[in-house]
Order: sequence, then C-alpha cells, then structure tokens
Amino acid sequence: MSHENYQKVIDALHECMEACNHCYDACLQEDDINPMAQCIRLDRECADICSYLEQALVRGTPFAAQLANVCAEICEACGNECKKHNHDHCQKCAEACFKCADACKSIA
Repeated sequence: MSHENYQKVIDALHECMEACNHCYDACLQEDDINPMAQCIRLDRECADICSYLEQALVRGTPFAAQLANVCAEICEACGNECKKHNHDHCQKCAEACFKCADACKSIA
C-alpha cells in the first residue's frame, strides 16, 4: 500500500516520537530522576519504534500491520506510565502516545 494511504498514521507516529523525545529529555532534568526511570525507558522504546514504523511506512513495508500492532502496544505502555506522573511533559507525552496507539490500531 502506498505511504500516502498511511499519512494520518505517519503524522501521529512523528508527533509521538517528538513528544517521547521531549519527555525523555525533560525527565532527565527532574530533581529526582529515580521515580522517572521507567518513564525514561519507555520514552526511548516508544520514540524508537515510532521512528522506525514511520520510516517503514514511508518506504512501503509489507509488515505494516505487524509493526503497527507492536507499536500500539509500546505506545500504550508508555502512555500508561507517563500518565502516572504529574509533570506537564509526561501528560502531553501520554496524550500523544494514546493518539498514536489508536492510529496504529487502525492499520494493525
């Protein structure tokens, strides 16, 4: 399938990747990063899979559904972790993660 057919998913993936990268960096700046360890870890996982899936969709991967399924699972895990933290960057990241998970499910 042409990547144009996936444009809404591609946009959500890019937005999520940016939000996770921002959250990752902001979490590292918190006074006490120990409680943020899982958030930081999942931010990295989520940003990486979103970036990979975005690239894969643009180049027309035949594994779109399988990759989107994995991406949705990681986005939900990251969103669930981020929503536990009251930091604005975590809340915005959670929102982007859940939006991306829904977009990925539409092609999974």
